[in-house]
Amino acid sequence: MNMNLYGFGPPEARKWIMLDCGVTFGAETDTPGIDVIMPDPAFIAERRRDLLGIVLTHGHEDHLGAVAYLWPQLRCPVYATPFTAALLRGKLEEEDLIDEVKLRIIPLGAKFELGPFALELITLTHSIPEPNAVAITTPLGRVLHTGDWKIDPDPLIGDVTDEAALRRLGEEGVLAMVCDSTNALVEGESGSEASVRESLVHLIGTLKNRIAVTAFASNLARLESVVHAAHLHGRHVALVGRAMHRITAAARETGFLDHFQPFIDLEAAAQLPRGKVLYLCTGSQGESGAALSRIARDDFGGVTLEEGDAVVYSSRVIPGNEKSIFAVQNALAAKGVQLITDRDHFIHVSGHPCRHELTKMYQWVRPQIAIPVHGEMRHMTEHARLAKELQVPESILAPNGSLVRLAPGAPGVVDEVPSGRLYRDGILMTGNADAAVKARKSLSFAGFVGVTAILDRKARLAFDPVIHAEGIPEVVVKRFSAAIELAMDRLTKRQRDDDAELIETVRRAVRKEANDAWGKRPVTKVELVWLEE
Repeated sequence: MNMNLYGFGPPEARKWIMLDCGVTFGAETDTPGIDVIMPDPAFIAERRRDLLGIVLTHGHEDHLGAVAYLWPQLRCPVYATPFTAALLRGKLEEEDLIDEVKLRIIPLGAKFELGPFALELITLTHSIPEPNAVAITTPLGRVLHTGDWKIDPDPLIGDVTDEAALRRLGEEGVLAMVCDSTNALVEGESGSEASVRESLVHLIGTLKNRIAVTAFASNLARLESVVHAAHLHGRHVALVGRAMHRITAAARETGFLDHFQPFIDLEAAAQLPRGKVLYLCTGSQGESGAALSRIARDDFGGVTLEEGDAVVYSSRVIPGNEKSIFAVQNALAAKGVQLITDRDHFIHVSGHPCRHELTKMYQWVRPQIAIPVHGEMRHMTEHARLAKELQVPESILAPNGSLVRLAPGAPGVVDEVPSGRLYRDGILMTGNADAAVKARKSLSFAGFVGVTAILDRKARLAFDPVIHAEGIPEVVVKRFSAAIELAMDRLTKRQRDDDAELIETVRRAVRKEANDAWGKRPVTKVELVWLEE
């Protein structure tokens, strides 16, 4: 989830621009009930009168997904190229902001000014149309912010990397490059979409029955390759999943799919022979609500996969999603569906630069300062090491919240500003979901016990406690009453005069008994009811 700020001027008159404003998605095991997570913009929201605009490098969720959620705190113009703007418009409409946000559509290669910042978009290649680096020129020097990128000599959709523009910037002088580190540990090059297309054409020609292909919906070149391969082998393509429809609609709006043959609807696909249909599905990462997960559990009307059909995963496993992905794959395997992943066949390439591509970029741009971003600390540390090997004079590692001075004077981290996370919890936005998430995780692990203790005027149990339990074995629940009675009998008169002490005694008794009998301590809530004299 990316949110980058560039400031120029003395603190009392500093102007800012924001590059990207993205989300990450909550994992069901780590953040149950949390839909999306985004950066907390409190630092810049306090300075929003000095925020001149948000500039989006491309249309991936981790770069634009938070705009519609956070814009009400920022209220500045948003700048995007046509395809990225088409994706953002859909999100703004969902949040009823389409008439409020000033969305400025700018062409590829555009040059424009925001206060003291002169900006130029540099065309790159990635796994989505219209990825851009942004060259930011100020009176004190120029910064190249790469966004996400790779070097693909044949990206299939869109232009190739503008090497001439990058070399020109290098000749003119670049103070700092803020650059993608995702594949800094990987030797060689990331590979080309054209090579994946050839491999998909061959693979799809070998499969006889229904085929479902799942991929990142935003990778329009990959979708086009799947459609191309399907048509070469006499198959009709049906889209399955909201993201597939949303991406292809934005692509048609901006002219990327003018040459595509029409997709068929699911009803028409169901009437075709098994060897004549291909489903293009969302859900490559095992998302429970996505199309492929629902198909695997027979919960998607109109789409059926059975023994002899095949599912092709034209994607990679994002770390942290393994459990979800394997659960879907196991459900499909139980049906007799053939599974084909990037371990079985060459059907995926990364959208991020490997070490050889990083080397080329540094040779073209020749910055004075390297600032690695994206990926984990081990990726950024290795990126900094590579930059040093390539004779870059200075590298700066800047964890979240770092305020980095680039000029004037010695560059480095000079301060730390407030940073953190906001959580989209249902329809609520909260900055303090930790307690709620912790409680949900506890409930999912060890269940819940509610105890109503009915007490007489001497604070002794008048009746057996009323126990309500969820997610706890019955043999364990049966032991709670005796444990509560024993604990209450041991209380002194002083302890019986303290309601808090009574509640804690019952709570501890239940949790200890559960732990002794079961090895787990459930979430336990206690209510006291006093009998009238």
